[in-house]
Amino acid sequence: MTFQLPQLPYATNALEPYLSQRTVEFHYGKHHSAYVANLNDLTEGKQYAKLQLEEIIRKSAKKREDRAIFNNAAQVWNHTFFWNSMRPGGGGEPAGEIAMRLRDDFGSYSELRHAFIDKAVGQFGSGWAWLVLDGSKLAVMSTSEAMNPMVTGQVPLLTCDVWEHAYYLDYQNRRKEFVETFFDHLANWEQVQSRLMEAKTRKAQQATGTGKR
Repeated sequence: MTFQLPQLPYATNALEPYLSQRTVEFHYGKHHSAYVANLNDLTEGKQYAKLQLEEIIRKSAKKREDRAIFNNAAQVWNHTFFWNSMRPGGGGEPAGEIAMRLRDDFGSYSELRHAFIDKAVGQFGSGWAWLVLDGSKLAVMSTSEAMNPMVTGQVPLLTCDVWEHAYYLDYQNRRKEFVETFFDHLANWEQVQSRLMEAKTRKAQQATGTGKR
């Protein structure tokens, strides 16, 4: 199959003033697009070309000879997930079931916020900060370079890109300010809720043997 650059879920200026149109256009149109092109080049004529993106990530993750394929496949997936982890008018404390889960697993929304920002700021070099479902609990984690939590068995629910190209045009070296802005004004809690429900459904299907094989 030929992998395509997914369409953004909003206009390139929709996240202003928190993330500029210039940053979104550069990040999406240059970096994300390049990963898609690289993945197509790297998988051409190989068995990987017949697989879905998540299958490529899982199969190539531990194969040193396929590291370039993993890096580009994971970065295509991670970036798509990142764009959908934000929305205009997002951020702030969520409501509903996700709010109860956050209180159960972190003590409070403010404790989650603190933990997430710490993970993002503390990630040395390029990488990602994640809210994940780890077994039956919500947790925060960071990954370096292109690594994705699905490789180690967690279910991604929310991510913030902390590669410098994600924020440098707007925030220069102020990573903490960028992550605080992401959490307070951009985070898409509706998507987190939806992803959590999907994960619960898959788990129930697996338990009853009704899931896809």
